[in-house]
Formats: sequence, C-alpha cells, structure tokens
Amino acid sequence: MLTQLESARKGILTDQMKRVAEEEGMDPETLRKGIAEGKIILLCNTQHENVEPIAIGEGVRTKVNANIGTSRDSADLESEKEKALRSWKAGADTLMDLSTGGDIDLIRKEIMKATPLPIGTVPFYQAAIETVAKGERMVDMEADTLFDVIEKHVQDGVDFLTVHCGVTLLSKERLEAEGRLMDVVSRGGSFHIEWMVSQKKENPLFEQFDRLLEIAHACDAALSLGDGFRPGCVADATDRAQIQELIVIGELAQRAQKAGVQVMIEGPGHVPLDQITTNVMLEKKLCNGAPFYVLGPIVTDIAPGYDHITAAIGGALAASAGADFLCYVTPSEHLRLPTPEDVWEGVMASRIAAHAADLAKGIPGAFEWDRRMAECRKKMDWKGQIRESIDPQRASDMRDSSLPEDEDVCTMCAEFCAIKKMREAGFVEKEETV
Repeated sequence: MLTQLESARKGILTDQMKRVAEEEGMDPETLRKGIAEGKIILLCNTQHENVEPIAIGEGVRTKVNANIGTSRDSADLESEKEKALRSWKAGADTLMDLSTGGDIDLIRKEIMKATPLPIGTVPFYQAAIETVAKGERMVDMEADTLFDVIEKHVQDGVDFLTVHCGVTLLSKERLEAEGRLMDVVSRGGSFHIEWMVSQKKENPLFEQFDRLLEIAHACDAALSLGDGFRPGCVADATDRAQIQELIVIGELAQRAQKAGVQVMIEGPGHVPLDQITTNVMLEKKLCNGAPFYVLGPIVTDIAPGYDHITAAIGGALAASAGADFLCYVTPSEHLRLPTPEDVWEGVMASRIAAHAADLAKGIPGAFEWDRRMAECRKKMDWKGQIRESIDPQRASDMRDSSLPEDEDVCTMCAEFCAIKKMREAGFVEKEETV
C-alpha cells in the first residue's frame, strides 16, 4: 500500500487529494506537489472509517485542533463525547484525545465515532498508565509496551501521533547545562526524561525510530514530532534545550519522509511576541518546510482564565509568519480540565486567529469571506451579517438581546449610525446607481 506521500511522489492524485483540493479551492497538482515535497500532509489513516481528510501545510487554510480527554479526577465519557461534538460544531479541524483516566481504549473509540474529524493521540500516556495499573513504576515500563500501544492506536485509526522522539539524553544535557525557570512542562517530555534518568538509557522512540516508522507506514498515520522541551513560560523561550530538540526533530523528519511517512513538527508553547516569527523561521529552515503545529503560542504568562486570548494573539502572528496548524487553548488552561463551554471558546478564538493569518497569507477564500461581511454591513443586511459571522448563534443572540426601535441599526449608534448617514447622504450600493 502506498501512503499519501508515496502516491504524491509517484505523481498519483488520490481521491483524498482531489477531495481536499476542491475543499481548499486550489489546483490538485499544487496540493500533490506540496505533499510530495513534505510541505503538506494529508491526514487520513486507512483504518479510520468515515474520516474527513484534511490538509495541513503550505498554501492551505490554517487548521485548528481541539484537545479533549479525561483525567484521573474527571473521567466522564459522555462529557468528552459532548466536547468532541462541540469542537466539531464550533469548526475545529481535528481532535486530540489526551485521556489519562478511565477506560482509555473505549474513550478513544467512542470519541472517534462521535465526529468525522481526524484524531490525534499521545500513546506514551496510555503506555505509562497501563504500566502503573499493573503495579509497576512508570519508569520500569518496557519499550515494547510503548510500541505495542502505538501500534494499537494506529490500527484503531488514529490519524496522527504525538511522539516525543527528540527528547534525548543530549537534549536533556542541554537543559541541565543552561538551566530554566520552569524546566519541562510537557507531560510527554517529563515522562520520557524520568524514564531515561531511571533506566540510564536513550529514549526508545529515538533509538528505535525505524520501528516507529514501520508502524506508522502500515496505515498511513502521520507522525507529529512532539516538543518535549517547549517553554512553559516566556522566560524559557527559544533556549538551547528547545533548539537542540528542534535540530534532532528536523533530522528525524527527514528520515520519516524518506520512509514514506508523513510528518509535522510541534512547536512552542509560551513565547513572547518578538520571538514568534523567529521560531517559525527556525522550524521551517531546520525541518525543510515541514508543517508546523504550534500550541498557541501563549504570549504572556499572567492571564489565567483568558489564555484563549493570549494564545489567539500568538497564534495569529505565528500562522501569518508561516505556522500551519494551531492547537487551541481554552480559558481553563493552567487551571482545570476544560468544560464543553471552554472548548467552544477555545475553538472560536483559535479559528479567528487562523482566519486573520489566512488573510495575511492570501489563502483562497479568506478575503472573500470578509468582503461578503462588509457588503452585508453596507447594506445593513442583519440576516446576512449573522450568516457570515464565524459564530452565527452568538451574533444572533447578541443582536436579539438589544433590538433598537429602528431595525436598520443597532443600539450602539442608533440614529447616529455612520452607515445609515452615508446612505442618506447619497452613498449607496453600486448596483442601485445603475
């Protein structure tokens, strides 16, 4: 079986490529070439029935991921299914199931059934939890256990896997030599470091990378090379540990592509505004233009409860600079497991950031959407404005909550509405003057 990457290299336009190209409003050959060069990936595990394939990378619409999943203290399957549905309805392009509590296999399968969105996971979580459930220490986990879980996820239809292959003994030494304010905040990164320190061995995902590639290739699952050393505060951004890991990841990405496995790169994290463009440029250079998947970035550490906003600010700048995939951040980041309402807010904030970036990048359809809204506003077409809103229900509810006497205007300006005054002064739609 050829993967999407192998098909693209052979000049084959798959059905999935044709479908995605039509949705993106782009030439299918341009999409195929991007996939062949490793600058675009197409998510669609061959075992994931009824998945809606999507493209992530250069020249396509900036995509948004929503993280959901249980914890030890909150393992309600129905709640996670509701979050999956809310994410989908809010317009998320993918879901990641990061469950660490309850029946993880069942939760993953039920989430996959709930929507047609591509699904991502972090298999190390389940491997560590199953090891502890057997009465063993997480640090005593066998490498085979981890690879068995990875294979299970791939066979179940998981479309992309976060794997912290760049968390190596050398990367750990860089961290120790430089020092950090917050050390490691990635769960996957900290698990791997704890395991390596205890075992006095190299990260098995790095050491046995070819084994990982064989598993992913079997069902065309994409690898999302995780950033275990991502900064957890702006003080730690763009340090030697982070860049050392990125160098390793870039080399591994090249190996994956040669093996016909699609790959994207995960990035920070907490990054001040003045360093975001630099981070994007570094990833694109060191990883040969592979798609860049960023968490936020969160541009300030002082806004718990509003981190969907701090992340949207960073996400808009990162994506306009060339990042391709935004992992949403919810208002509950750093505080609690998100509620369905938090999930909705997080998706919307990231979608706004992604669209703002697409305007700057000239992505097909982005400008046209804004123009349609502007035309509706000039016509004082309230139904049209609500229809073109990124969140029509919220726009409608706000409009209905404060209706003016004059239905043409809103209660902000009322009779002093600038648009209405211009119409009264003779500035009308062009079609009305013909």
